Amino acid sequence: MHKLYVLLAGLCIATGSMAQTDTTQKPAQKADTIKVGSITIIRDGKNHDAADTVQVNINRNRVRKHENVSTNWWIVDLGFANYTDKTNYASLPAQQLAPGSNADWFNLKYGKSVVVNLWLFMQRRNLIGHVVNLKYGLGLELNNYRYDDPILFNKATNSFTMDVTRHYHKDKLAADYLTVPLMLNFNFTPNSSNNKSIGLSAGASVGYLYSSRQKMITNEDGKQKIHDPMELNPFKISYVAELQLGPIKLFGSLASQSMFKKGLDQTPYTFGVRLSNW
Repeated sequence: MHKLYVLLAGLCIATGSMAQTDTTQKPAQKADTIKVGSITIIRDGKNHDAADTVQVNINRNRVRKHENVSTNWWIVDLGFANYTDKTNYASLPAQQLAPGSNADWFNLKYGKSVVVNLWLFMQRRNLIGHVVNLKYGLGLELNNYRYDDPILFNKATNSFTMDVTRHYHKDKLAADYLTVPLMLNFNFTPNSSNNKSIGLSAGASVGYLYSSRQKMITNEDGKQKIHDPMELNPFKISYVAELQLGPIKLFGSLASQSMFKKGLDQTPYTFGVRLSNW
């Protein structure tokens, strides 16, 4: 009988202790983290009567995906055109093309000779880790050389003369080329956006002269145009380069030879600003 009393007392004590335990409390849970692309979902794992708190983070600084071939359409270059004149004006070929000429004849007006390049497209193809790329394209080079003196091309004699019979307001030679550039491009910041990239390109271009003309405006005859090859080389091979410093893009070119086939040794070069995505 004594043992029965002891057993009943133990059961009462155990029941009382269980009654003091809060059975509504859930065991602690570990925090869960799920990543889906650039989205991170975090469940805090704390105990709540309601559902656990969920935190969603969107990572906007992902490394951008690179394409092995990227294309840039409709690029515009605005710059200055000039040439280095190494003509021997005492030579027979020079005097045949420009009778009576000297080193001062073909001087250009400072800052008035310009170039406008219209590129249909440029393409960049990955070679090594999107840092070294092959860059190429197709476009038009429009060069305008504005003379300081009244130089006139005479189609009848196929020569340049100094025209002192009229007063000139404008006198320029225009040479337009269909051009294909081929360059090695170095993109030093491949993971940056186009407006923050730093890069350099260098190579060569081949241009075909599809149009050449002289345009003049005089008091006596107004506006005139003379369309003629004017002894210009039909092809132009140039060294070309580009520099990108964030949103600023610069270009330059230097021809490998004179733009004239004979007589005049005038090697053109250009430089200016490029308006493009990269």
